[in-house]
Parts: sequence; structure tokens; C-alpha cells
Amino acid sequence: MTTDGLLLIDKPAGWTSHDVVARSRRLAHTRRVGHAGTLDPMATGVLVLGINKATKLLTYLVGCDKTYTATIRLGQSTITDDAEGDIVEAYDAAGLTTEAVSAAVDDLRGDIQQVPSSVSAIKVDGVRSYAKVRGGDEVKLQPRAVRVSRFDIHGQREIDSDTGVLVDIDVEVEVSSGTYVRALARDLGSALGVGGHLTALRRTRVGRFELAETTPLDELVALEERGEPLPVIGMGEAAAAQFPVRRISAEEAIDLRHGKRLPAGADRHEVSAAITGKGELVAMLDESGPLAKSRVVFPA
Repeated sequence: MTTDGLLLIDKPAGWTSHDVVARSRRLAHTRRVGHAGTLDPMATGVLVLGINKATKLLTYLVGCDKTYTATIRLGQSTITDDAEGDIVEAYDAAGLTTEAVSAAVDDLRGDIQQVPSSVSAIKVDGVRSYAKVRGGDEVKLQPRAVRVSRFDIHGQREIDSDTGVLVDIDVEVEVSSGTYVRALARDLGSALGVGGHLTALRRTRVGRFELAETTPLDELVALEERGEPLPVIGMGEAAAAQFPVRRISAEEAIDLRHGKRLPAGADRHEVSAAITGKGELVAMLDESGPLAKSRVVFPA
């Protein structure tokens, strides 16, 4: 069975996140595999998986900021806000200037209220929103606060179509957890009066984990077939890469595992990783008060 830790996968297009988890369970020879935030089937890029004990670490990674590269098509709206859905409205985007696009993008930066895509995993009356939409129901989701730290345009080009000129823009966005890039495409098209949807999406970062650190799924399959270990990042290394570290002694590790509290460190972090001198992750701590509270403790 594969050791405890994180497995960073470059998700292929056409696979659901659940598909990747299911395949990774077979590769790692364990049922205890989970992910730190889904990617749509169309999307590719960084998918963070937790193996064995590290599934408990995923809770703290789900809320990390993320970075994406994407292509937004202006001139068409789809039911899913991406290229997988049927076109519901089409416009002629001829004459759409780079200045107009840039001005509309400016309004989508910073702290905004975003209505999630109706074809999302958000539950409405106990049912996933996407299931309701695909069943023919009309779904109206409430706006939520999100942050778009960066929304950069890297290219803009016109494409001829049967309905007129379409405009594709290549963008890079850095967003808070819970932000729908599909919804950014939809809202950009709406602001410009020509509709919009995603035609490509690639996640390049989750927290401090970058695309360069991932392994394509087919390479993981090849490793398993050769009997070689998967490139799992150990829990101590993974936690230290993402969170403030509280170095603890062997005695403090025993105390934490026995349910005792330690005095909080000088820096009052709401989330920190308690790691021994040998690099072992013992607990995730809340040090915002005078005593460090264990949010989760990892057994030896």
C-alpha cells in the first residue's frame, strides 16, 4: 500500500475528478484517496489527492487560492457556461475592442459578488444544481463573495462563425476558493453584451503546489505497471510547503497525541502544522489563542 501523503496529478481532459480518484485508488492500492477540490471534465491541470492519513489534510487545502489559464469565447452563451453545453444565445462580436474588453475585466477584479454557474455541484434542496438543470428545472443560485486577485489578458483574436464574428481571449486568473471561472466568462460576456463561455481551462496552481510538480495520469499508470513507487509527497513535507510550521519536540508530540494542549507560539496562526525535528506531521493546530488547540491529530 502506498505511503501517506499528497499525490499531485495533471488531470487529463475528459476525466471527472471522481474518475481520477477511482483510478488512483487502484494505483495506490488503497481505498483511502480523496481530492482537495474538483475540476470539471473539460478542465486539465493540478488535482491534489490525499492518500491514506493525508485525506485528513485535504480539509485545509480545499480553501487555498488557485490559479488558472483559460480561453473565454465572447459572442456565444451556453447553458453550462463552457464549451460542453448547448449554445443558448449567439451574437456578432465584431468591433469588440481590446479597450472595451479590458474595461469589463477591470470590473471583475477584486472582491466581487458572484452567482455560481447553475451547472455546479452546489446543492439546492438537497439536490446538486447541475442535476436540476439537466432535469429541466430552472435554478437560481444566490451570489457569494469571492476574490479575483488577478485577471490578466494575454491575447485576443477574432474568429469567423455562422452567427458572426466571435472573439477569443486568453486569460490568467488567480482566485479565491469557491470562484467559478466559468461564471467569470459568463459575466464578462454579459457585461459586454455579447455573451461568453469558456472553451479551455487549465489549473496551474493550488495553494503553493504548482503545475510543474504534477505527474500526468498516464505516467502514474506506467510507474505502477513497472512496480515503481508513486511520487507521493510525505505529509510533513506537504504541510510545511503550505502552512506555517510549529516545530515540536518528541515529548510535545506525545502530549498532542494524548490530547494535551501546548502553549501557543509567538505567531498566532489560525492554522499551523506541528512537525517534529524528524519531519513527522503530528497535528494541525489552531494557535490563535493562548493555548494551541489540535484541529486534527495524526497517529504515529
